[in-house]
Amino acid sequence: MAEKIVALVDASLYAASVCEHAAWISQRTSAPVELLHVLGRREGAAAPQDLSGSIRLGARTRLLEELAELDTRRARIGNEHGRAILDDARALTEGAGASSVTTRLMHGDLIETVAALQPETRVVLIGKRGEAADFAKGHLGSNLERVVRISQKPVLVASRAFRPIHKVLIAFDGGNSSRKAVDYMSGSPLYRDLALELVTVGAPDADRQARLDQAAQVLRDAGLSVETRRVEGQPDAALKQLVEAERFDMLVMGAYGHSRIRSLMIGSTTTQMIRSCKVPLLLFR
Repeated sequence: MAEKIVALVDASLYAASVCEHAAWISQRTSAPVELLHVLGRREGAAAPQDLSGSIRLGARTRLLEELAELDTRRARIGNEHGRAILDDARALTEGAGASSVTTRLMHGDLIETVAALQPETRVVLIGKRGEAADFAKGHLGSNLERVVRISQKPVLVASRAFRPIHKVLIAFDGGNSSRKAVDYMSGSPLYRDLALELVTVGAPDADRQARLDQAAQVLRDAGLSVETRRVEGQPDAALKQLVEAERFDMLVMGAYGHSRIRSLMIGSTTTQMIRSCKVPLLLFR
């Protein structure tokens, strides 16, 4: 079974960008796209109240019947809404150049669904913010970190709007996730003919430089064009400045290198980069 580009779509402002990024990957890799919309187990359903102690049996029976009918209508509307989202997303993805596009509407937990689809997944695409996120406060989508943490495959976090990708910055710290990113890129047609730059952040260090040079050689041996660079400063601030100053179109980096507890205590470079960068991020665990 061919691995698919699994694009998570909803009614958010990021859905169009998710579709266009999926089409871009599909064009360059010939991989099929599956557009996925997941309805919660009780999405849109109201929790019935226990009124048995305050109304007579006959009235209670009628009320429960009305509540059941209301739940049924809500479920039907939820399904119709999900189908409409997928139909629009399919038209947009095909219009952006993807050759093979399917849709899937599922019920249940989004994270469990993404985990179950891992064996047939090439890359997961998700918007930076979902339809319920608070844009004014800069909140990220509630499912974003959970998807990245459970996915064994790379996750592309789509920016607000798609733009052609020509320059790619690869954050490299020598750790497992950054080496995984390099290995993935060396074996994928996605990055052919793109300008790649490997960057490490920190003070001069011979071992770090050696690992950086080795990673660059892996990419060059695969026929990719890559340069290397070292910059100083805090990783999130230094990478953000570099992306903006030199107009990189994508950032590739390892994700959530520490536990959730430590991330809550000292913050997370991954979260800061997702929140502040205006370009798509390809994240590896």
